[in-house]
Amino acid sequence: MKIDSLDLLLNKNILLDKKFFFVGGNEPTLMEKICDIILTRYKENDSAAISKIDTIDDFVEDGGLFERDYLYICKNCKGLNEKNLSRIKNQTGSFVFVQENSKKTNSVKKFFLNDKDSYLIDCYELKRDSKIKIINNFLKTNNINIKEDIFWSIVEKTDNRYFFLENSLEKINSLDTKDITVENINKLLEINLSGKEKIFFHLLKKNNEIIKVYKDKIQSDSDANELYYLCRYFCQMIIDSNSADEYSKKIPMYLFMEKKFLISLFNRYSQKKKKLLLRLLSNTELALRKKSDLSIIFCLRFLLSIKKITVS
Repeated sequence: MKIDSLDLLLNKNILLDKKFFFVGGNEPTLMEKICDIILTRYKENDSAAISKIDTIDDFVEDGGLFERDYLYICKNCKGLNEKNLSRIKNQTGSFVFVQENSKKTNSVKKFFLNDKDSYLIDCYELKRDSKIKIINNFLKTNNINIKEDIFWSIVEKTDNRYFFLENSLEKINSLDTKDITVENINKLLEINLSGKEKIFFHLLKKNNEIIKVYKDKIQSDSDANELYYLCRYFCQMIIDSNSADEYSKKIPMYLFMEKKFLISLFNRYSQKKKKLLLRLLSNTELALRKKSDLSIIFCLRFLLSIKKITVS
């Protein structure tokens, strides 16, 4: 059955008692948030065990004397089909599958949609109404009272991608109440992502040049996390595209000046390199979750590792 990602974000009372969770869509930062919510809810159970598997074919039931609940996370959906899902349905544990939309996922998503023991959760850029609900909930949770004109300024200035919206709200939460004015909000939320994006376009330069521009643009762990998700977006496009033509169509219009560079980058990637890139993304996300206070270091290492894979 299908469940709205917004319901999971705002309603802590939704029972996550299904066998399968399929987190799809095309907004990776919201997909990550939904996965975090599912994991956090399972971790609240002291007897829960969390395990990552590369593909569904790698699943081996891992029972234990003192552990009752198992949650398996699979971010490589190779081999995911109705036959394999039926094979593991009677096994102990629940499964979270994460995959951005593609032609390959269309058929398998129908299984999750029609299965009563599954949740299908699609994640897309937030619409205006969804942003309003999230912002209202954030203000209420943090006991922040603001005037109507300030509220609508926040709605207009914040990003439609979940991570960047959440990051902006945390910035507002750090302000003293007296400092929450329209003028301050406009300054605080001034969109300047292009500066961070340019770091990715230095990818093929010498390491010392990459490090220099990185240090100039990335001043905090929050900056590093923003850059990671921007780079992840570009990397995921490479991984999911089967041809330069398909990849070219996915490049946003506002990056027309960088289109030639991005296509040349894609042309360097074989299937082997794509697998290495996917593994790098998975390892970096795990590191960022475990030690978020080291995001600046991890993100720089991530950039240099992308370069190493690209030019190898």
